[in-house]
Amino acid sequence: MEWGTGLAGFAAGGLIAVVTAPVGVSGAVFLLPVQLSLLGVPSPAVTPTNLLYNVVAGPGALLRYRHGGELTGPLTRLLLAGTLPGVLLGVLLRVFAVPGPAVFRVLVAALLLPLGLWLVARTLRRAPGRAPTPPSPRVITGLAVLVGTVGGVYGIGGGSLLGPILVGRGLPLARVAPAALAATFLTSVVGAAGYAALALAGQGQAAPDWPLGTACGLGGLVGGYLGARLQPRLPERFLRLLLGALAAAVGALYAAQSVG
Repeated sequence: MEWGTGLAGFAAGGLIAVVTAPVGVSGAVFLLPVQLSLLGVPSPAVTPTNLLYNVVAGPGALLRYRHGGELTGPLTRLLLAGTLPGVLLGVLLRVFAVPGPAVFRVLVAALLLPLGLWLVARTLRRAPGRAPTPPSPRVITGLAVLVGTVGGVYGIGGGSLLGPILVGRGLPLARVAPAALAATFLTSVVGAAGYAALALAGQGQAAPDWPLGTACGLGGLVGGYLGARLQPRLPERFLRLLLGALAAAVGALYAAQSVG
């Protein structure tokens, strides 16, 4: 890895994490196209490299969120019950039977673009009345299994998928953000270990770009801490709009790449 590439990865990881950590998103879903298009990480090595970013960057935001109690709360446990087995399934699918990146772009665009726009619209026209009913524990865990599988296949943080859905269903963002980041971190540890084991077993394509993933992660470590520190100073309405805008932006980005 050249110094210029490492510095670019550090800067990209840091800037992304500052913006995404307040809403419970690791930023890996934004880093994925940066790695593919700007940093030259080949597929499928980009997936374990993205998981390595989550592992290195995750403690930055979690260190700041640890005082709130949500890192070990019931929501975190429900998410982990689904994402941990899901990511192991995703690792196996990625190495042996995964669809191509074009399919992934279409799926992400189809999910996140309308979801983000719906969350923004719902927040802007929010009126007094009956609050939405939060999803049941069984639904949360089932959703987490799907998100963990997607995360294992493509190396993205589950917060970008879980956050808009849970917040849109009525859970406060101050509760969702730390739980989603904790689940993303531990799921990424398991996923990265799975890819490392497959690489040692002879699946060379399962090995991450260790220097670049570490450089991006160190940037995310700093940016995640700063972003998490900002969260209590930002109003809930602004954070909901930010989460919806980020989801819509990622969906639009992948839709444009799919068309291109």
